[in-house]
This record gives sequence, C-alpha cells and structure tokens, in this order.
Amino acid sequence: MILNAGSSTLKYALYDAAGSALQRGKLEHDGSVDDFCRGLTGFLATLGEVRIGAVGHRVVHGGSAYGAPIRLDATHVEALRQLAPLAPLHQPHNLAGIDAISRLLPEVPQVACFDTAFHHDQPAVARQLGLTRELHEAGVRRYGFHGLSYEYIASQLPAALGTMADGRVIVAHLGSGASLCAMRKRRSVATTMGFSTLDGLLMATRCGNLDPGVMLYLMQARGMDAAALADLLYQRSGLLGVSGLSGDMRTLLGSTEPTAQEAVELFCYRVQREIGSLAAALGGLDALVFTGGIGEHAHAIRTRICAGLAWLGPELKVLTLPTDEESMIEQHTRRLCAQK
Repeated sequence: MILNAGSSTLKYALYDAAGSALQRGKLEHDGSVDDFCRGLTGFLATLGEVRIGAVGHRVVHGGSAYGAPIRLDATHVEALRQLAPLAPLHQPHNLAGIDAISRLLPEVPQVACFDTAFHHDQPAVARQLGLTRELHEAGVRRYGFHGLSYEYIASQLPAALGTMADGRVIVAHLGSGASLCAMRKRRSVATTMGFSTLDGLLMATRCGNLDPGVMLYLMQARGMDAAALADLLYQRSGLLGVSGLSGDMRTLLGSTEPTAQEAVELFCYRVQREIGSLAAALGGLDALVFTGGIGEHAHAIRTRICAGLAWLGPELKVLTLPTDEESMIEQHTRRLCAQK
C-alpha cells in the first residue's frame, strides 16, 4: 500500500505482489491531522481481508541526513518529526500516516521516500544560501522538493526524448504546489524550491519567491507574528491572494474577472522567468517537460508560458508527461522490503 499524504488530500494506491496497480484513489480532508487520521482509519476499514505486506509513504522533507528511501524505525520517525517545522503543511500529515499504520498494522514494514532526496546530490553552490556558515551547518540550506515526481519523469525521459534525455532538460511540475527542476544526465542540477516549500514559483495559496524585507516590514510595521506570517504565506497568498477569488487555476481560467486574469498572467510570468534562470544554470536548454495537474491538463497555461520562450530557439523540444509519484514509491518500497 502506498500513501501519498498532502495538506488537504490523501492519495493511495494498492499494488499486487507482481507490482501491478490494483486500486488508486484520493481522500479529501480538512487540513487537520485529526481529520486526516479519521479518513485513513476509515479507508483501512474498507480493505476487509486484503493482506498488506508493506506500506510506502511519501515524506516531504528528509533534511540533510536522508538522501535515499529508508525502512522506518522509531529512531528515523523521531528524526523526521524534528523536520516538521520545515514543511508544516505536509510533514505532520506524512507522520500521521506513519503513526496510524504503526498503530493499526504494527507488524507491517514501512518505507519513507523523500521529496528532497532527488536533489540531495546537487552541486554545493546550488544548495547554499547567502547566510552565515553556522546556519548552513545547522541545516539552513536549499533542499528542493517534488523529488519523487522528478525522479519518475527522469525515468521516463529516455522513452520520450531518446538520446536527448541526458541533455539539458527542465521539468515543470505545475500544480497547487509548483516548482521547476533543471536536469543534466537526468539528475537534479538546480530547482526553484529551496529551504521550504514556499520558495520559487507562485502557487495556489503560497507566495513563492519573496523579498525577505517584506517579512521584516510585516513584522515591524504591521505587527505580524510568526503564526500570522505562516498563515499569510502558506494559506492566503499565491493565486488565491492575487485574484481574491480562488487558488484553483481552472476557476481562474474560466473567470472574466480582471484579478483572475492578473493572477494567471503573474503565474505564467514567474514560470517564464525561472525557466530563464534554470536555462542559465544548465548553459542552455534542449527540452522542456510539463507535468502535474496544471502542467498536464491546462493547455492554455502551457501555451502562454511557451509563447515567452521563443528566445530559447526553434530547436527547443516541448512535451507533456504524466507523473506517477505512487509508482516511484512502490518501486522503492518493494526494493527495500526485499532486502534482508
């Protein structure tokens, strides 16, 4: 069983002993850990006589210590719990899923697969922030996210691009959370998300890249504390904040409100700017791959983004590939549980 816990959804998948998907689905929850646990417990109750041999989890943050999937034990779980402040929308739900399986299926092995792991071997210069050495050594550095999606897309590039797969490729994972990853030889070279999932592109409710002076102003002139800032930056900004209507791109594309169009324009502009930045990091660009909910399904967004990339040359290959994080987690879980 694969559990992909998000801030408001729980995606799940069941695979048979041969690795074929038997069932996939998604449960909605209200964002609270209690409601998430109720939904998961209810789902497990529907499985009846199905025997679960192993459970694989998406865990958003692996920190500096975890550069590959692991079989979980109590020590690992506690270490991952310490990383919750770095991914407050996701890590508590990831851990709630692990805790629930430990309680309900205590004999079943569990595997954690990290969204940060794909970026773990980036060049050192791509991971460093312009802060003090002490903070860097304490873990305040760029990590990158959406790694399971990028790992899956990287595995599909040879079939989609042939020999170009090992060239200079940018993958655009565009959904309610959004980021870009620059790849060379199908490995992460740079990515738009950094220390947290707030960085980089404009997202459904998250602000993306922000001048830190704005936060100083909000604290000093507006009296906002850490909780108020977290609520603003994670929950009330992005497409929702700019439009004042919705964080859902489908709603905005269907709206005639000027603010909706402003939000769409800003989203596409920010993606275009970051593609330019990552193309510079790669020394050029051979292919651009769209994935994620918006990337796969919003033709109008892909068209608007690509219209601003003519300067990259007519040879640029552009394609859309569906991602499958659950399949990637299943492969890692099966491999680790097969080891003695």
